[in-house]
Amino acid sequence: MDRLEATRIFVAIADAGSLSGAARRLELPLATVSRRLAALEAHLGARLLTRTTRRLMLTEAGRRYLDAGRRILADLDAAERAVGGMAEVPRGRLGLTAPYVFGRMHVLPIVNAFLSAWPEVDVRLLLVDRVVDLIDEGLDLAVRIGPLAESTMVAARVGTIGRYVCGGADYLARHGAPQSPGDLAGHACIAFSAASAVETWSFPVDGRTVAVPIRTRLVVSTAEAAVEAAAAGLGITRVLSYQAAPALEAGRLRRLLVPFEPPPAPVSLVHPEGRLLPAKVRAFRDFAAPRLRRALAPALVSGRASG
Repeated sequence: MDRLEATRIFVAIADAGSLSGAARRLELPLATVSRRLAALEAHLGARLLTRTTRRLMLTEAGRRYLDAGRRILADLDAAERAVGGMAEVPRGRLGLTAPYVFGRMHVLPIVNAFLSAWPEVDVRLLLVDRVVDLIDEGLDLAVRIGPLAESTMVAARVGTIGRYVCGGADYLARHGAPQSPGDLAGHACIAFSAASAVETWSFPVDGRTVAVPIRTRLVVSTAEAAVEAAAAGLGITRVLSYQAAPALEAGRLRRLLVPFEPPPAPVSLVHPEGRLLPAKVRAFRDFAAPRLRRALAPALVSGRASG
């Protein structure tokens, strides 16, 4: 059995969701695809796929082998390009993901400049406020905000992001500025959350994290909406520093409870581990990292502080 060919076929089956889809993609007879899968499972001594009434599902062994198979095939493709003299020429489709607002503000301008510098690269940019599995989504790199949990990822730290409590000047003139987290119980708060209700905000107080009850008058699903509502005088909000930065710099918001801000969260540019990194991935990493570091310099997130 050609294990490399069988692995390519298995990855194609997982991507297509069916044996027939993989057969069409690989331009192979369906019977050949089925035989190669059976031979691979026999060699491994494990079932990789299970069939339901509607589709094929990966087993636990299948998910593990799929991750390993993708890395092996990616390394092999990179090695072939290197031998062929193509490794130093970035080309092909590059898949990226980043948080929505951060991506729109800081990643998209970098992508635009990168596309101008490398005309043989196309980019797919996925802006979503969730942690995306790069392997499952077929992506190459991600911007992550916060501690990293992926043990198989290679990370380059490019800066930090704070979490700010902010209020608009009109609201603060009417109601005053909170001097401690406990004062928030007497203020109208605007929560940014995908959940239906937010009852507490957490703050570091005397070396421990304290959940402080808040009176939520408005819950919105995007940081932009929370910032706009606060700037319009509806109440106090809590968002990430880059989300509040334009309104702070314009004087539409004031930064509150600065002594009680949590430590800044790391911002990292990450990609799957691989001994031979494709030229397009290496080129974007080297292009984007210094630009993100400049964008996340402390001057970007400075603002008028109060309390």
